[in-house]
Amino acid sequence: MSVRRSVVVGCGHHLPENVVTNADLAKRVDTSDEWIIERTGIRERRIAAEGETTSQLAIKAARAAIADAGLEPGDIDLIVLATATPDYTFPSTATQVQAGLGITHGAAFDVQAVCSGFVYALATADNFLKAGSHKRALVIGAETFSRILDWQDRTTCVLFGDGAGALVLEAQDGEGGIADRGIHSTHLRSDGRHLDKLYVDGGPSSTMTTGHLRMEGKEVFRHAVTNLADIIEEAFRATGLKADDIAWFVPHQANRRIIDATAKKLSIDPSRVVITVEKHGNTSAASIPLALATAYGDGRIKKGDLVLMEAMGGGFTWGSALVRW
Repeated sequence: MSVRRSVVVGCGHHLPENVVTNADLAKRVDTSDEWIIERTGIRERRIAAEGETTSQLAIKAARAAIADAGLEPGDIDLIVLATATPDYTFPSTATQVQAGLGITHGAAFDVQAVCSGFVYALATADNFLKAGSHKRALVIGAETFSRILDWQDRTTCVLFGDGAGALVLEAQDGEGGIADRGIHSTHLRSDGRHLDKLYVDGGPSSTMTTGHLRMEGKEVFRHAVTNLADIIEEAFRATGLKADDIAWFVPHQANRRIIDATAKKLSIDPSRVVITVEKHGNTSAASIPLALATAYGDGRIKKGDLVLMEAMGGGFTWGSALVRW
C-alpha cells in the first residue's frame, strides 16, 4: 500500500563567526575550563554579533539546505521555524525568513517549544505534508540564546550558544514499510507543571520585558533522562524497532552527561551517538539540526540511514522523531 512520507531532501546550517571559549568566559564570571567541561562537556560556543538576528542565521541555514536539495526558494511552500528567541514579539521569525528568501506564496509560522522546538516543528511539517496541503517544507531551528542569558550567572551563561540548522522535507510516496525513506514516527509530550525548573523570567504579558533564562540544573537533568528514555521507547513500540536498528542517535545537545546517560539507559552504542555540544554548547531548538548537518556534512549520516532524534525543553516539553534519511 502506498504511503505518503515526508522525506529529507536537503540539510544545511549556519553558525556565527564569533567563537567564545571557556577560557574567554572565565575572564567574565567565576568559572574555569575544567569546571565547565566536567559538568557539561562544553569547550566553546558561537555567539551572535551585535545586530545579528535569529532570522539572519535562519536564512543562511535555509539557503544552504535548499541548495543541498538542488531546489530554489520558490520550490518551498511551507516554512515552520522553531525558536524561543524570535526577532520580534510579532511578526513571526518564519515570515522574516520567507521574505529574506524571496518567497511570496505558501505559509510560514513559528513553533515555540524551547529546546524541543525542532522536533515539534518537524512533526508539524510532517503532518502538513502527509495531509497533502503542501509539497515541500523548510523546517528550521534557529536561536540567539545569548540575548536572554544573565551573564553574571555562571550556572547558565556557560551552557548556551547561538546558531541555526534547517532541513528541506518533500512529500513522496513510499511502499508503507520501515525501509521507506522519510519520517516514520514523531511523539510529542509536555507537562506545564514544571515552569519554575527552566524558564525565562520575563515576557510581554507578565513583565513587559524580555527577561533572563533561569534553571534548576539538577531537576532538569533528573527529568530529562527519564522523559527522553520514555519517549524513545514509545517510538520503538510504535515502529517495532529497537536500539540496534538505529544507525545514528542525534539527541538535543544540552549536556554531555544527559546525552551519555540517555544513550546508556537505552543501550545505544556510544559510537552511534552524534555529539556536537563540545563545539556548539546548547543551542536550544537549533541543536538537533546543527548536529544533523554536522554528521551529514562529514559523511556519517548517509541516505537510507535510520536516524533517531530526541529533545527536552522548558515547560517541560519533550519529543522524539524517527527518520529514514
